[in-house]
Amino acid sequence: MRAKRHTSQLTKMFVLLCAVILVLTACGGQSGSESKAAEDKAQAADTTSYTIKHAMGETTIKGTPKRIVVLTNEGTEAVLALGIKPVGAVKSFTGDPWYDHIKADMEGVTVLGEESQPNIEMIASLKPDLILGNKMRQEKVYQQLSAIAPTVFSETLRGEWKANFSLYAEALGKKAEGEQVLADFDKKIDDFKAKAGDKLKEKVSVVRFMGGKTRIYLSDTFTGIIFKQIGIARPETNYKDTFVEEITKERIPEVDADMMLYFTYETGDNKGNKQAEEFMKDPLWQNLNVVKNKKAFKVDDAIFNTAGGVRAANLMVDELYNIYGLQK
Repeated sequence: MRAKRHTSQLTKMFVLLCAVILVLTACGGQSGSESKAAEDKAQAADTTSYTIKHAMGETTIKGTPKRIVVLTNEGTEAVLALGIKPVGAVKSFTGDPWYDHIKADMEGVTVLGEESQPNIEMIASLKPDLILGNKMRQEKVYQQLSAIAPTVFSETLRGEWKANFSLYAEALGKKAEGEQVLADFDKKIDDFKAKAGDKLKEKVSVVRFMGGKTRIYLSDTFTGIIFKQIGIARPETNYKDTFVEEITKERIPEVDADMMLYFTYETGDNKGNKQAEEFMKDPLWQNLNVVKNKKAFKVDDAIFNTAGGVRAANLMVDELYNIYGLQK
């Protein structure tokens, strides 16, 4: 009798244990189902893809790129303007290692060498999910870069900053934001044009001093493209649809104009400054009407030429407001 009672108790305990296990299993199954759904949703988001046509062909990008590597100075400005800090970027042409106008936003970004020779091993170590580069600069290493991550190349540099910016924005999945950035820039240009009025008829020459070289910057340059959009008049010697004209001291009279903007490319060896000093001491320079009329203005090389991106473009127009004596 006692054995039967003991067996009955064991049976009840077994049934109760099974019930508990069933409840726990059901709960666990429900939690696992919810977790799996979340995973599936995330995976679906990650596997959405889009294809970008660019200078080297077509590249498919999956999901939203988050770890961005940038291999041009103007590309770095584009990424920053779209609210993204890259994980790595090539160093600025001047600065240590970044231009003054971007260094506050580049803290902690890995320096990847020069535009002309990016460090492939370091790029790979960053595990990027998108690389932005340029055919003119890095065509020879495109295949190596593509083996690391999806890679999108713009065609050229110089005056093509708007087209390049639009390409980068599309590659980053921020086409609409990119269009707004360019629309804001164009609005600033329109405001400047309206306020400048007849002052835009003054002919403006653009001169750059470098180590051992002096150049007139023409229409197919960063400055030239923006001046063309504004409608700033240029002397005949400046208004060629090409890149630059290198001049000797004998050709100094060619830079005369109603106004001159000049800038110096100085990397720290003082060669650029020395070139500027030698030219500006020359009697032909001193005899220029634009110099005698105190209408020759020194401006920042990074902003008016070297950086070549959307931030520099905006800062250039800001500086032009000051030079022309206009209120923003």
